Amino acid sequence: MRTGFIVLLCGLATLVAGIFLGGHPELLPGFARDALVEEDRAIRSEIVETIQDNFYKPVDEAKIDDASLKGIVDSLDDPYSAYISPTEASAFQEAVTGEFEGVGMTVEKDERGLRVLEAFKGAPAAGAGIQKGDLILEVDGHSIAGMSSTLATGRIKGPAGSSVKLEVFSPGAKDTRSVRVKREKIEIPTVRGKLVERDGRKLAVVELRGFSSGAHGVLRREIEKQLKAGADGIVLDLRGNGGGLLSEAVLVSSIFIEDGKVVSVRGRSRPERTENANGDAIDGDVPVVVLVDGGSASASEIVTGALRDTHRATVVGTNTFGKGLVQEVEPLSNGGYLDLTVANYYLPGGKTIGKGGLKPQVKAKDDPDTKRDEALPIALDALLHERR
Repeated sequence: MRTGFIVLLCGLATLVAGIFLGGHPELLPGFARDALVEEDRAIRSEIVETIQDNFYKPVDEAKIDDASLKGIVDSLDDPYSAYISPTEASAFQEAVTGEFEGVGMTVEKDERGLRVLEAFKGAPAAGAGIQKGDLILEVDGHSIAGMSSTLATGRIKGPAGSSVKLEVFSPGAKDTRSVRVKREKIEIPTVRGKLVERDGRKLAVVELRGFSSGAHGVLRREIEKQLKAGADGIVLDLRGNGGGLLSEAVLVSSIFIEDGKVVSVRGRSRPERTENANGDAIDGDVPVVVLVDGGSASASEIVTGALRDTHRATVVGTNTFGKGLVQEVEPLSNGGYLDLTVANYYLPGGKTIGKGGLKPQVKAKDDPDTKRDEALPIALDALLHERR
């Protein structure tokens, strides 16, 4: 895996050199290509030295080096690929290891920073007045605009008892506000379930919040609990679920799909790999509806697409986020990381998840300005019509 990353990264570096110097290194013999790369290094050193000697205020060469490396990755014009510098590595590690000491909210990437999908009741964020729909623009005085969501959330997370200053903008407000929030250990239930009665029938509503390790087992137990209680239909609520592990997406899909393809992964330098359902699904006669919104991304979209394409569920809600890309994280020799998009996900129907996301078969939108959940009743009605 490491070799693949090194080859690809070097290829990007020489391509950038070719763009700026007007050459085409990939078409040159080895000695000429080496000379071109060496010339690029010389020009870079010349620029850095000129800046250090003449810029109107002192500069940090390490920052220039980081900016140079970030520029290579930014040239890909891919919002999910990122160079993580050594100084940013600790925040990045906290984010990818699932550290749950923070302020208690789920977010999605926005061009201005992060958009709040939910501030958990009783958690520090909610206590500080942060609500669904708010935008987080700065963390501890530093803008997070354009930053990868993984790194941005990593900066918000931290040890319980410490605090973080957030610059927050609420839609409709005249200005931003600064909020200092004390971090706590956050207990977030992976799965929540309830039994509701509608038109004389018992229906289960089961919410899955993330695809962390073991989530499928918790979800399976909750579904079996609801079926034992008399539920004869299931609404799988994936709203605001930003994804997680691919393996968990396959295992969650396998709760409902007995066999066949769940998803395949294919990239320019990656052989196709197909993930199939592992059997032992619940009774196929139990109707299922998947409830989604713009915060349903990645692994959520894999599950939604798999259940839709295999005709196992009806999709209700609004368009999903639209993230059909696979990232791999490679440690670098300088202590940083390269978080690089390497492949596409393909659903059982053969299509990938485009930027517009997955379109629901039945539209339903919740109004964030009301306490009622306007989308869930529509999902329940759709479930009634799915009776087999």
